[in-house]
Formats: sequence, C-alpha cells, structure tokens
Amino acid sequence: MEKRWPTELPVVQVRVARPTDQIEVLERFYCEGVGLEKIGSFSGHRGYTGLLIGMPDASYHLEFTQHIEGSPCPAPSKDNLLVFYIPNQASIDAIAKRLKEMGYPEVAPENPYWEEKGVTIEDPDGWRIVLMNTNGI
Repeated sequence: MEKRWPTELPVVQVRVARPTDQIEVLERFYCEGVGLEKIGSFSGHRGYTGLLIGMPDASYHLEFTQHIEGSPCPAPSKDNLLVFYIPNQASIDAIAKRLKEMGYPEVAPENPYWEEKGVTIEDPDGWRIVLMNTNGI
C-alpha cells in the first residue's frame, strides 16, 4: 500500500534554505563536487541573490541566499548535517575523492554513527554533508 501525505499536510515540495556569503563557491562545491545540478537562481530580489540546487524532477532541493549587505552563517554545530543516501560505495568514493581534490577532505563526524558507512565532509561555509552508503540499511 502506498503511503500518502496526511490531508492536513499537503506538502508538494521541500526546500532546505540557508544564507551564505560565498554563493559562487557553494555552487562549485555542490554542483561540480557533489554532482547536484543548478536548477534555478535569482538576483535583485529585495537585495538577495539566490541559488537553487538539486536533482531534476525532484520535489526537494537546496537554496542558498546571499544578501548585498552580507549573509554570514557560521554552522551552528558539527552535527548539523545534510545526508545523501547513496547505494553504491564506488560513487561515494568518487565524490569524496573529487571533493578532496577540490580542497575538501573528509572530517571526523561528531556522531560516530555516520562513520560506520559514511563519509563526512565540510562545505565551504563549514556545514557538513554525509555521503552515506545505503547498502544494507
């Protein structure tokens, strides 16, 4: 039986948004490094520039915004994570290698659970991603 959203919560899209002060660097990290696609952008919206990154035809994506007066956003903790569940270990290895070559090496996770089947890497703003192997999950 297919599960559906409750009628009280008719969500059609999910967007994870956060500010940055280096939008171009994040675009390179997430598109060139991780392998996601730029699916949209905007500028001049009340002083904001924005970048939308995700996967084509997906109902979820990331949004990064930068304000003309600055948008500093230090990561609140080392356990604020964006987790990518990937079934193929070779894909995880290739992404981690590419990011390392770009200057983003693997870091030790705060929670050791993520180390069991995952690779943790900090993005340019210090926020962490986990490339998590779903084989056996």
